[in-house]
Amino acid sequence: LPLPPDIQPLRLPLSLVFPLQGSLILRTPGPARGEAADMLNLTILRLLASFPPGKASFTILDPVGLGQNFAGLMNLSDYEDSLINHRIWTQRDQIEEHLATLSKHIEKVIQMYLRNEYATISEYNAQAGSVAEKYHFLVIADYPANFSETAMQRLESILASGPRCGVFTLMHANERALAPAESGSIQQRTDSLVLRQENGVWTLPGTPAAGVTITPLPPPPAEQAAALLHAIGRASVDSGRVEVPFSAITPAPEDYWKNDTAQELRIAIGRTGATKQQIMAIGKGTRQHALFAGKTGSGKSTLFHVIITNLALSCSPDQVEFYLIDFKKGVEFKCYATKRLPHARVVAIESDREFALSVLQRLDEELKRRGERFRQLGVQDLPGWQRAGTGEPIPRTLLIIDEFQEFFVEDDPIAQSASLLLDRIVRQGRAFGIHVLLGSQTLGGAYSLARATLGQMTIRVALQCNEADAYLIMDDNNSAPRLLSRPGEGIYNDAAGAVEGNSPFQVVWLPDAERDQWLDKVQALAAASDRPPLAPVVFEGNAPADLSGNVLLRRVLESIPVQSPAAGRCWLGAPNSIKGPTEVAFQRQSGQHLLVVGQRDEATLTLLGLSLLALAAQYPAGTAKFYFFHSATPDTPAAEFIDQITATAPGAAITQVRPAESAAAMAEIAAELKSRSSGADEGAGGHGTPPVFVLIHGLHRFKKLRQEDDFSFSTDTDSGESAGAQFTALITEGSGHGLHLLVTLDTFNNVSRCMNRKALTEFEMRVVFQMSANDSSSLIDSPAASGLGLHRALFYNEHDGTLETFRPYAAPDTGWLREAAEALDSRQSGPAPVL
Repeated sequence: LPLPPDIQPLRLPLSLVFPLQGSLILRTPGPARGEAADMLNLTILRLLASFPPGKASFTILDPVGLGQNFAGLMNLSDYEDSLINHRIWTQRDQIEEHLATLSKHIEKVIQMYLRNEYATISEYNAQAGSVAEKYHFLVIADYPANFSETAMQRLESILASGPRCGVFTLMHANERALAPAESGSIQQRTDSLVLRQENGVWTLPGTPAAGVTITPLPPPPAEQAAALLHAIGRASVDSGRVEVPFSAITPAPEDYWKNDTAQELRIAIGRTGATKQQIMAIGKGTRQHALFAGKTGSGKSTLFHVIITNLALSCSPDQVEFYLIDFKKGVEFKCYATKRLPHARVVAIESDREFALSVLQRLDEELKRRGERFRQLGVQDLPGWQRAGTGEPIPRTLLIIDEFQEFFVEDDPIAQSASLLLDRIVRQGRAFGIHVLLGSQTLGGAYSLARATLGQMTIRVALQCNEADAYLIMDDNNSAPRLLSRPGEGIYNDAAGAVEGNSPFQVVWLPDAERDQWLDKVQALAAASDRPPLAPVVFEGNAPADLSGNVLLRRVLESIPVQSPAAGRCWLGAPNSIKGPTEVAFQRQSGQHLLVVGQRDEATLTLLGLSLLALAAQYPAGTAKFYFFHSATPDTPAAEFIDQITATAPGAAITQVRPAESAAAMAEIAAELKSRSSGADEGAGGHGTPPVFVLIHGLHRFKKLRQEDDFSFSTDTDSGESAGAQFTALITEGSGHGLHLLVTLDTFNNVSRCMNRKALTEFEMRVVFQMSANDSSSLIDSPAASGLGLHRALFYNEHDGTLETFRPYAAPDTGWLREAAEALDSRQSGPAPVL
């Protein structure tokens, strides 16, 4: 019946209801123009204004309008691309791809979050807090344009399963382009709000309110809409980051260092489900070793920091210790060296393969040592050792290698040895509490660890990675890692990759500054304990060696020599292995000279100056003599360094010699050699005279010392020998009488110009920096120097047949030199200050 004229029509708002009816379908007899496009845009604006920043994401498909229908929304991409999935998509293949992406997301939510615990994503989010899933909206204009048969099937799946998983559809359908079956299917959907336009009037077809007319709200003015979008964009910057605070998994202060790892090592690493902690458990059954995979930016490095830091807070160094190797071009593990983590035994930053191999060798030795101790007590494993009550703590050892595949980039002896050692440690380490954690961006490639070894690593942790790596880290039937979509999101699996072992989780967030604060607390725990401080072995591959880490030199500077050593020693740098510093010993025998060849003048001068200081500190005052030949221009950094070095050893007899003085100085040295050769000054056994060390920096700059130089003259009027001939005699005869040479040159070409082949053979000890393969082979019988980096050198000892890679020491600062001078100066009057 018609309403009386005095009664106004009833007007009610028409709303989307989440999650039951959160999708909207608009049916018109033509393309998305006018009210249809305005209604979709207005709905998007209202959703953006209603959801918290970053909690609503839109995938927009506009195949006919080519983006014009939603052009204003592109303002959001200026702030956060993820809000509109980077851009508006129009092409057939793009539509298929993004519908497939949404289908994978729905699959992930069902399998990883909802399972049989939650009916909808809204229930999950109500408990999940910071790990709540965002809502996704699929916006379509002019369906079915550019939709393939596959795309239509995927859309049908999204419409059916999406709302439960937080994926809703805002769609315009062009009825003229729809097949009859498609039109009926859309109209009969009960999980969507369907509006139909006919003759300019919007209605609700197929419902009890079919006769009700819909009056669309007018769109906001363009200026107001743009201002709103800019405000939402600014508020949404970085809003997609999911951050579970590290404090959510740390032990209470009263539980620091209380965790007992004898039976099993258990540590929280993140949040699983809405409220539970994800625990990494190592040490029981087959759960002994772990494999981590994740592409750049997936959160793998953060996960390693979480494991190390949380274990350092939970367990004392008697319970767990770390061997940390980072092959990446970065400094991920440097903080543990800087903070002197008491649990760390080795920290390798931007490690060399050679040094990393020495870490494996050290662990292999530890495995054998533990095996022998266990056999002596008749125990089989770590719990048995604890029950035996020996009182000797044996901590669980974690070897953590980031980018472990760098071991195998070349098919060489290092890769072969690393493969054998890793396999032995993985197979035998479980009984002795030695566990391996390997991380990599990808597990593919030509060279890798043997699949049999990887198969022993039951614990698998996958972060964001491609589909190929998803199958490599899990088993062939488990592709769940391909569904991971954000940094820090991962799958923990302790069933060797079987799908039934999947446990989705979110890695906790640990910023660098916060991590350092937690490490300070660990330092405080160590200081409050009665444990003697143990400094880790630190290898920093991207920097020169630190002189302060040379314990042997420190002891020499702090001690008072009462007699001359049998062989003077100097230290060149830190080795690329776990051992003492690279050392040169000058025996009183033929061939005991040192030749340094390299174009890095500062590095060679530092090496020579520190060698002078080390040698001078080992001899009683006034015994050994030193001649330092150099051509440094006064008031330059090089000249100042030489002056500082000579001033640091006030009791040593050091003579600086410049090129103009070289002939006279060489005549003086030649006279000393002649005297010793005659036996006039030799003591019993020929070793009674003090040594003489002749250091020459840049021999190629001293033309008078070249044998072929016809313009050389000698001050020795009896012999009439040139300085070049005297120098050659010093090379060939000097070391047997205690006169040793330490000589630097820049190139092998200048080596050949300054000395003949016979003279070169008397330099049995040689240091080479980076040079061509041919020059390297000529000097050390190996092309290895051609592959050296910036802070690397090789020490070749022909007598011993050894070739050792090392990092030369950086030039010491004035503070270190001042302390060294004070130590040497005070040795005669009392205890030396500690450097």
